[in-house]
Amino acid sequence: MARIFPFQPYRYTAQAGALEDLVTQPYDKITAAMKGSYLARSPHNLVRVILGERHPTDTAADNVYTRAAAYLRTWIEGGILAREAEPGVFPYFQEFTVPDTGERLVRQGFIALGAVEDYAAGVVHRHEQTLSGPKKDRLELLQATHAHCGQIFMLYADPAGAIDCLLEEAAQATPLADVTDEYGARHRVWKISAAERIQELMSDKKLLIADGHHRYETALAFRQENPELPGADRVMMTLVNMHSPGLKILATHRLVSGIPAGELPEGFLRAAAGEFEVDEIDTLAALQQSWAERPERTVIGAAMGERLFRLESRTARGALDVRVLHEVLLGRVLGISEEAVREEQHLRYARGLEQALAEARQGAAQIAFLLKPTRIEQVAQTSFGGGVMPQKSTDFYPKLLSGLTIYKLD
Repeated sequence: MARIFPFQPYRYTAQAGALEDLVTQPYDKITAAMKGSYLARSPHNLVRVILGERHPTDTAADNVYTRAAAYLRTWIEGGILAREAEPGVFPYFQEFTVPDTGERLVRQGFIALGAVEDYAAGVVHRHEQTLSGPKKDRLELLQATHAHCGQIFMLYADPAGAIDCLLEEAAQATPLADVTDEYGARHRVWKISAAERIQELMSDKKLLIADGHHRYETALAFRQENPELPGADRVMMTLVNMHSPGLKILATHRLVSGIPAGELPEGFLRAAAGEFEVDEIDTLAALQQSWAERPERTVIGAAMGERLFRLESRTARGALDVRVLHEVLLGRVLGISEEAVREEQHLRYARGLEQALAEARQGAAQIAFLLKPTRIEQVAQTSFGGGVMPQKSTDFYPKLLSGLTIYKLD
């Protein structure tokens, strides 16, 4: 099953400056404002590598990818990055506050290399479809740099928590890295040099991609292009026990705009009533109570202006709420096609119930569809069963920082 390997990553040295000025959120979570902030923090911030600036004068010999490779090379030569003297696996703990609830949790995982496996092998399982554009971009970056600067977020099943016990033991020492990100999450990294026991415990596991589908499939493509290149058959991962109490999935709410205003709200509510029981409610708390009391039911909130409605499916039992939302409410009721969803026509996304509700009340969205979080059991059932979920069905929080460890193939 899962083949896990210790490795010797490059890490930022003290010469590079404060770690909080160097590491970043994953490339696909970096907004234009965040990118500007990262660039201003340090000349060695990793954003220059993973999401560099493009120029109108770019050529085949001088472009965002060649400059990324040059930054890495210069930083290594100048001592900004240094390679670990001995291989190991790296316990990685994230302490964070859960949005909407204020609950404080610690998610425990470890960074290691994992074998790049075809999906058909039945070892690595996905739960999302990917898009060609991001994979092309990541492949060009990998071809230029021969480096993985962020980890694929992988889940494995260990109900007994045997691996977690080994990680907790290692975490009694002083961490190699300790940094707090812009969302207030604290990230700490340690090292385990003797990794044989973890490799043994992982050897019967299947892996589920939580985050990083595009980068994993990029690694697959790169391995196929470079069968003789040492290290191309491995990719950097953070592996987390799906039974860990610190594993948290947030909901990603849907914001709809640009549909004929004359159909709202009465036309939409009449059409939805064909398959849903529709009730107007006063507060988000009433919606959350329905989610808590009837977790097996498909219950979706719909905010339009100052009005809030609870839509409960008459037929769906145990179904993914997000799938029912996409197929029935977005597709059949509002006529928003799958292609339009992929291209984000009429559709935006929001994390946090209050933010989504505010978008509707302020008129920035015609409808804010409010969802309860997908359960990890639903993700596992879908993924291990060979299925996929709609885009943005899961928001594993917090994200893994890029730049804590860097896997350089050569």
